[in-house]
Amino acid sequence: MSHSRWKTLRERKLAEGFTEPEDVAEARREIRLSMALAQAVYDRRTELGLTQSELAARAGLTQAKISRIEGSDTVPTLPLLAKLATALDATLNIALDNDDTQVTFTAHRIDAA
Repeated sequence: MSHSRWKTLRERKLAEGFTEPEDVAEARREIRLSMALAQAVYDRRTELGLTQSELAARAGLTQAKISRIEGSDTVPTLPLLAKLATALDATLNIALDNDDTQVTFTAHRIDAA
């Protein structure tokens, strides 16, 4: 079944009053958060022109760990997120609100001398 067909069927079921089991809804929220973080890390890394290996070296991690983060295959700890933010020379911003998840890195400004 294609994704668009599955999504249409899901929306129809929800409109008819079907509700997802709580564990499924929770898993969906976790996946969205992981994917939002993965995209934010990838976007900032490529903005800086870094390879995964270069980012890993800056953060004191392995290239495989960076790959797992960008692939949404891991849930990083707060200390690891702090390392990433430092290595990406940015502030990590995470906004969580029901079904809306936003994860961004805001570049540190360089003060003019």
